Amino acid sequence: MSRTATTSSYSITMRLFTDPDHGVVGAVATAISDAGGIVTAIDVAESTHTRLVLDVTCSAVDADHAAQLRDAVDAVPGVAVHKVSDRTFLLHLGGKIEVSSKVPLRTRDDLSMAYTPGVGRVSLALAENPEDVRRLTVKGNSVAVVTDGSAVLGLGNIGPGAALPVMEGKAALFKRFAGIDAWPICLDTQDTDEIVRTVELIAPGFGGINLEDIAAPRCFEIERRLRERLDIPVFHDDQHGTAIVVLAALTNALRVVGKELAAARIVVSGAGAAGSAIVSLLLAAGCVDIVVYDREGCLVPDLPDLAPAKRDLAARTNPRRVTGSLRDGLQGADVFIGVSAPNILDADWIPEMAADAVVFALANPDPEVDPGDAARHAKVVASGRSDYPNQINNVLAFPGVFRGLLDARAHEVTVPMLLRAAEALAHVVTDEELNPTFIVPSVFHPDVAGAVAAAIRDAASPTT
Repeated sequence: MSRTATTSSYSITMRLFTDPDHGVVGAVATAISDAGGIVTAIDVAESTHTRLVLDVTCSAVDADHAAQLRDAVDAVPGVAVHKVSDRTFLLHLGGKIEVSSKVPLRTRDDLSMAYTPGVGRVSLALAENPEDVRRLTVKGNSVAVVTDGSAVLGLGNIGPGAALPVMEGKAALFKRFAGIDAWPICLDTQDTDEIVRTVELIAPGFGGINLEDIAAPRCFEIERRLRERLDIPVFHDDQHGTAIVVLAALTNALRVVGKELAAARIVVSGAGAAGSAIVSLLLAAGCVDIVVYDREGCLVPDLPDLAPAKRDLAARTNPRRVTGSLRDGLQGADVFIGVSAPNILDADWIPEMAADAVVFALANPDPEVDPGDAARHAKVVASGRSDYPNQINNVLAFPGVFRGLLDARAHEVTVPMLLRAAEALAHVVTDEELNPTFIVPSVFHPDVAGAVAAAIRDAASPTT
C-alpha cells in the first residue's frame, strides 16, 4: 500500500539552535526529507558569531510522523531542537470566529439608534408585525449549528466541548462561502427530548437550523420532530449535505464512464446517517438497484435483529435480494459508495465489479480503501481527503443550501430542493473540464455556492 501523503493539518514549526554554520540549513532540510517530511519554510530568526536560530516549518503525515521528524532533526550534528509548535493548534488559539458590529458605534447618536432608546421603537414594531423579524434582525441571515458531540467527524462520541472547534470551523465556512452568520451551539445533553426542546427554545433567533455530528439513530428522530415543530428549515448536514455532494459527484462520474444512473448497480457501505440519506436521495433521483451493506451484511428485510432504521432501508433497496459479505455485494456492481469504516474494501475485489467501476471511499480520515490502490482498478475514484483528486466535501453543498433557504425565506427543506442542488453542483463542472480525476469542482470555485443557492431558491415554495 502506498504511504499516505503529508498534510498541512500536521504542520509543525521547529525552533532550532545550531552551530554558526549556514550549511546546517541544507543538512536539516535533507534530514526532514529523508524522514518523509516536506519542508515548507526555513527562516533564520537570529544569526551571531556563536549560533544560528532557525525556524523550520514542515508537513508530516500524522502526529507520530511529526515526532519522528523532530527526532530526525535533533540527530543532525550541531543542531538542538529548542521548541516545536503545532501550527494547527496555534491557529485555534482563542477560537476561530468572533462577533463584530455591522454598524458604527462611535458617537452618542450611533448608540441612541443602535441601542437605547432607538432600538425600543424597532422592538415595538416587531411585536406588532412579527413577520418583519427576518428583515430587521440578524435572524434573516443566521443559522444555528447544533451538536451534542456524539458523532464528531470520525472521532466518535467526544462530547460538546471537544466538538466546539469543529462547530466553529463550520460557522467560519458559512461566512466564507455564503456570507451567512452561523453560531456554534454545543449542547451538554444527548437526550433526544432535551435536544429537541432546547432547539425549539432558541429557534426564534435563527433563520435555519443546521444539525451536525449527532449520532444515528437519534439524529433521525431529532430532525423529524424539529421539522414538524419549527417554521424554519432544519437540515442535518451529515445526512443531506453528504447526499447532495455524493449525488452530484456520482452524476458526473457516470458521465465519465458512459453509464446511466437508473441502470447503475450501486453498493452503499454504511447504514448510518450519511448512508441512509444517500440511499434515499439516490432512490429519489431514479436509482433502482442499490444494495446496502452494514455490520449485519448486505441488508435484506428478513435479517434478524435489524434496527428499525436499517429494516426500513432493507425494505426500500436490494431488489435482487443479495446477501452475504461486502465482497458478495460488489459482484458486478458499477458503483461502490463507502460511508462506513477504514480499510474494509480490499482493492483486489474491485476487478470483480463491472467494467469501468466507480469507487467513492468516503470514510474520514481513513477511507474504506486507499485511493491510490483503488485507482489501479477503478475508472473513477473519490474520497473525503484533500490530498487526492475528487474530494467529496460537504462544504460544496451546505453554504449554498442555506443561502438559498434564507433568501427564499423557506420554512422547510424538501427532496426536490436537494435534487435540484445536486444537479446544479454537478453542472458547475463543464464538459470540457470533466475527466476521471475531476468530477466535482473545487470548494473555492466561485460559482459553487451561487449555483446551489439559485437551485434551492428555484425549488422553494413561495413564502412571504
